[in-house]
Amino acid sequence: MRDDTARLYLDHNASAPMLPQARTALAAALDAANPSSVHREGRAARALVESARRSVAGLVGAAAENVLFTSGATEAAATSLSPSWLIDGQPIALTRLAVLDTDHASIREGGAFAPDSVTRLPVDAHGAVVLDALSDWASTISSGETGLLALCLANSETGVVQDLETIRAILAGASVRLVLDVVQAVGRLPVNVADMGADALILSGHKLGAAKGIGALVLADPRTRPFAMIRGGGQEKGRRGGTEAVPAIASLGAAADVLRTSGPDAAAFMKARRAGLERMLGEAVPGAVVLGSGTERLANTVAIALPGLKAETAQIGLDLAGIAVSAGSACSSGKVGRSHVVEAMARGGLAVSPDDGAIRVSFGPETTEAELERLVSAYARLAERALRAAAQERAA
Repeated sequence: MRDDTARLYLDHNASAPMLPQARTALAAALDAANPSSVHREGRAARALVESARRSVAGLVGAAAENVLFTSGATEAAATSLSPSWLIDGQPIALTRLAVLDTDHASIREGGAFAPDSVTRLPVDAHGAVVLDALSDWASTISSGETGLLALCLANSETGVVQDLETIRAILAGASVRLVLDVVQAVGRLPVNVADMGADALILSGHKLGAAKGIGALVLADPRTRPFAMIRGGGQEKGRRGGTEAVPAIASLGAAADVLRTSGPDAAAFMKARRAGLERMLGEAVPGAVVLGSGTERLANTVAIALPGLKAETAQIGLDLAGIAVSAGSACSSGKVGRSHVVEAMARGGLAVSPDDGAIRVSFGPETTEAELERLVSAYARLAERALRAAAQERAA
């Protein structure tokens, strides 16, 4: 029998439930010593850190020495979105930055670049970058300059995946470094730093089932990287000062080990679940719009809009029904408001009002079909009430 009283968590893109293996690794490392100490206890802590480093490197096809642990994806983004880089071992000042108008604030706000050197590239109605705009931006980088393109490979709100192969073809021949935020993609899409042609990847632990407060910046080549943003005692080979958070790092390594083996199967399973959800939604709420449905998306993510039903109303209504979803990226405590992603897609031709917005349903491989049926039933009731109220208002 279906239990409609238990809480149903469908907000994995905000924070995935901690994996049991990550929880065990975290707890086991709580009493670890300082990994910079040379005594036996310090060496044991260092071994935990380096084991996790190898695990994260294996997840994204990198060399272990190229994995830099940070406090999270935001710090990794702040470090990489800097005009001060080493390029092939030589200090170079990057002059221009391009980001996507739909990306996470840690990317979209431009990091340490001056506002007048940042270009926000538009997207089309599906949420894909407008390729002509990217080409135009690349053409503005003159001889002797070096630019930086930073983008989220997969959008956190819609799950839309950018066409990296075409983007790289446009950049071919241009002096542009590439930073990819793969926070939502890792474990759901194949991610390999060398194959992607990226200079750096940004990862977040708690999106992968690890602890909060840990992330990584993964380099393709240590001779091409941003200068350290946090300087201190020389930890992380001088690339990020501060004593390493050993328990959190251990949890990230454990999560990486799980995803390296289970990711492909889990993604295929979730894609089938997503198709079922969208089929049920189309039958129960024919007017609902699935954002980005015309392009590649993450297997676990569905962004739903319905004219006349505001996203925050739907989010609150579903919460009262015991179902946790999002009305956008979880960037600040208690924030419910207009989605800059929907606004950008509407400017690109999406027939959804930014005033209505969209809810984001994001789930995991353990989510059942019955749980998604419960979501659709609750959403359909909210939609019916909203449409009835709209009809009465028109008739008045």
